[in-house]
Amino acid sequence: EALPLLFISWAIIFGVAVFMAPCVPDQLPSHWNAQGQVNSYTSKPLAVFLFLGLIIAFYILLVFLPRLDPFRKNYQQFAKAYSWLRLILVAFFVAFYIIFLLAASGHLSNIQKAIIPLISVLFIGMGFLMPKIKRNYFVGIKTPWTLHSDEVWAKTHKLAGWCFIAAGALCFFTLWAGDWAFVLFMIIILLAVLSPVVYSYLEYKKLGLFKN
Repeated sequence: EALPLLFISWAIIFGVAVFMAPCVPDQLPSHWNAQGQVNSYTSKPLAVFLFLGLIIAFYILLVFLPRLDPFRKNYQQFAKAYSWLRLILVAFFVAFYIIFLLAASGHLSNIQKAIIPLISVLFIGMGFLMPKIKRNYFVGIKTPWTLHSDEVWAKTHKLAGWCFIAAGALCFFTLWAGDWAFVLFMIIILLAVLSPVVYSYLEYKKLGLFKN
């Protein structure tokens, strides 16, 4: 089960916050441009503790969203995958939080070289889970065509799984693309996300469902 690992993630993030907070300056970076250079700042209390609150709120939202979903019964069919998805997303934000504090305290000069691998791992992890997700309104590739058909949903998410895994693997190599790294990274991510959307429409049309 993912629950023990989730508790470990919470322990890590609170430990990092307590340990790193005294080490960071009063003004922390809050935004970076495409070259990884800081172009906006915010106060330490807001950056350190608000981010913690947002992560907790996000996790609580993920826990309660299934109760609001008209397809709530479908969550029982991918309960383990959904549990792992919550863990992956929380772990992603924990890692992002650590990277943020390291950059703010001067221990990380180029945040781009840390963020790209992090997002790559996120996409690979989500790619393995995509085919296991059943039809719902909150998680996955949600288009009018996937939401209308279990068959279109299943085929689309099988493709999405491969697209996400491939995108995650390819994104690692953009680290050696120099000034083109961010552009190539964004192109790969956009293709990985948009390809299943287009496919869902084509598959829906192929099945003749527009006639119904």
